[in-house]
Amino acid sequence: MNVQIIADSASDLPLDFFENTGVILLPLGVHLKGEDYEDLLTIQSKDIYDEMKAGHTAKTSQCNPMTVKEVFTGLAEKGQTALYVAFSSELSGTYQTAVMVANEVREEYPDFKLAIIDTKCASLGCGLAVRRALELSNAGHSLDEIEESVKNYAEHMEHLFTVDDLEYLARGGRVSKASAFVGGLLNIKPLLHVEDGKLIPLEKIRGRKKVFRRMVELMKERGQGIDNQVIAISHGDDLETAEELKAMILEEFSPKEVFINMIGSAVGSHSGPGTIALFFLNKDL
Repeated sequence: MNVQIIADSASDLPLDFFENTGVILLPLGVHLKGEDYEDLLTIQSKDIYDEMKAGHTAKTSQCNPMTVKEVFTGLAEKGQTALYVAFSSELSGTYQTAVMVANEVREEYPDFKLAIIDTKCASLGCGLAVRRALELSNAGHSLDEIEESVKNYAEHMEHLFTVDDLEYLARGGRVSKASAFVGGLLNIKPLLHVEDGKLIPLEKIRGRKKVFRRMVELMKERGQGIDNQVIAISHGDDLETAEELKAMILEEFSPKEVFINMIGSAVGSHSGPGTIALFFLNKDL
């Protein structure tokens, strides 16, 4: 019996990925205009971006503990070994909740084999780690082998983000209101990355095209074995720009695949429409 892989919606993998692979989805919560939704199930990313463009603010919450408990208990009852590849604990409480719920379930099912990985990754950085876990599970690897490999994979995942409008990061406290105002006037675009699971400003660059050129430069500097990798690009309702970045990457590298998908609610509600993020490994694994 293969190891059952579990992922949350903050991995930014499309719904059909979960439907086609059997990976179990744990949806994060979304609160918008007085209503509560389950990310990816009862609300789509596009809805969030449309509302943000209209001036509304979406709030997200960790996955419902009752949903987590139902999933874990169902697997424990069947004696199914499982691995949950979780969104960064620095950006959501979902990982901590999963650990707490797993301990509760083990009180009733002490033999339940479940590993939970705090990837310290966001968006498709986490999504690529989920894909890696699934690949290893399908190849018949043991829980310990998959856990060790995916932890190593996530540890070496580079995240490069840029946002189109600093105002959204200012609302979430990522940058000051003053710097968002000045940045807007001067067309300054921040380049951010993820350090130990947190979004950290890296550089400020004037002009959107220059930011993307810098992202490709950093990929050259930091990446290793790019031609053997699956590269991912996620976007805040801006497929055209994501495709432009893909074309720039393909001019420099020949990766196995460049996977593109929309940034989901968990990250997108803070980064806003027009965000572009790039993910690759800094070690040849």
